[in-house]
Amino acid sequence: MIGKKRLALGAFLLLVLAAATPAPAPTPDKGPDKGSDKAPDKGSVTGLPLPRFAALRSDDVNLRVGPGTRYPISWVYKRRGLPVEIEREFDVWRLIRDSEGTEGWVHEATLTGRRTLLIIGGEQTLRGTAADNAPAVARLAPGVIGRISHCTANDPWCEVEIKGYHGFLPRAAFWGSFPGEAVN
Repeated sequence: MIGKKRLALGAFLLLVLAAATPAPAPTPDKGPDKGSDKAPDKGSVTGLPLPRFAALRSDDVNLRVGPGTRYPISWVYKRRGLPVEIEREFDVWRLIRDSEGTEGWVHEATLTGRRTLLIIGGEQTLRGTAADNAPAVARLAPGVIGRISHCTANDPWCEVEIKGYHGFLPRAAFWGSFPGEAVN
């Protein structure tokens, strides 16, 4: 009788452990060529281009290992406006990547389509016009977040706004836009 109880308890523990272990993340639709490793051009849910940039909507955004609340939280972002790259869509979940290459899933409600930027590299100079020799408007430390006002397609400079200062930055000075991308 004791052996049967142990066996039943062991089977119960296996069931509990199996229920607590999240299932593998579903593979979002990769478009017409589902067998391809190439990312789709359009999101399967929104129809918007992939990859694309977005920004974190609040100061508390949970990054999860899979698309759902049953998946563990791997990171909590604490920076409203931080730009992220949306790589895939699955239902109300978005697979994102940050400027350091960290990837995970966030709920669509935690993102905004507002285009922001993150200063990268060393200290950068915000210029009054789109030229290296233009007067300086402000000096920007790495990690500063701002808003992209406008980028013309294939122009190496973008018009930006950072903490009330308006000016121009070369695309190489920030993370938050694709090379040659038009941002309006």
